[in-house]
Amino acid sequence: MPNGDSPFTPLNNGFGLPNGDNPFTPLNNGLNIVGYKDKSDIRIKMYIVAGLGNPGDKYLKNLHNLGFMAVELLAEKHGVSFDKKGFKGLFGVKNIGGEKVIFLKPQTCMNLSGECIREISAYFKVPSENILVIYDDIDIDIGALRIRKNGSSGTHNGMRNIVKELGTEDFPRVRIGTKPEGSYDILSYVLSDVKKEDEPKFKFSVNEAVAAADDFIHGKKIEDVMCAHNAAKYV
Repeated sequence: MPNGDSPFTPLNNGFGLPNGDNPFTPLNNGLNIVGYKDKSDIRIKMYIVAGLGNPGDKYLKNLHNLGFMAVELLAEKHGVSFDKKGFKGLFGVKNIGGEKVIFLKPQTCMNLSGECIREISAYFKVPSENILVIYDDIDIDIGALRIRKNGSSGTHNGMRNIVKELGTEDFPRVRIGTKPEGSYDILSYVLSDVKKEDEPKFKFSVNEAVAAADDFIHGKKIEDVMCAHNAAKYV
C-alpha cells in the first residue's frame, strides 16, 4: 500500500504513532514505564486490547501486522496515542465507560508477544477474560474475521506464545482472515505486504475487527460480540 493510501491508519512512522511523538523519551518515574506515572490507576477491572505484529518499518504493511493496524485504528478512534513504553511494548491508556482500557502493541518479535502481554496484564492485574487479542489468521478467508471466546492457538506462533505465557487459552480473540490461494511458503506469505487488489477486503475486515473490539471494551459480552460480527464478510 503506498504511504498515505492505507485504509487502516494514517499514522505511519513505523510504530503507528503521530509524527513527532517519541515513545522512547524517558520519564523517570521509578517504574521503568515511559509516560506512566504511578500505580494509582490500577483497578480490579481493566481491559487490554493487544494487536499483534512485528515492530519496524519493513514490517509495517505486512499481513502479519494486521493486528497492529487494527489496534492503531481503534486507538485513533478514541484519541489515544501509543506514548508509553514498558513491559516490552508500546501502549496508551484511556478511561472508557468507567473502566481503564490499555491499547497495546508488543514490541518483541511476533513470536514472543506473550512476554509483553503477560507482564502488563500481571502488573495491572487484568484477568485473562478481559484481554482481547487481534491478529492475522491464514485459516480464515480474506475479507472475513472470526471472534472466539477462547480456544487453541492454531498455527499462529504469536498466539502459541501468548497461551504459553498466560498459562491459559481462556482469553477472547479477533482473527482477521488472510487465507491465500494455492500453495505457499507460510513465512514468506505472512511477511508479505497486503496486495493492492486485496486492499478493499482488508479494509473491511480490519474495520470490522475494530468495531468488534469497540463493542467489547464498552462492556458487551464476548458472546454478543461474536453474534454481531462473526457473520461479517466482504462481498
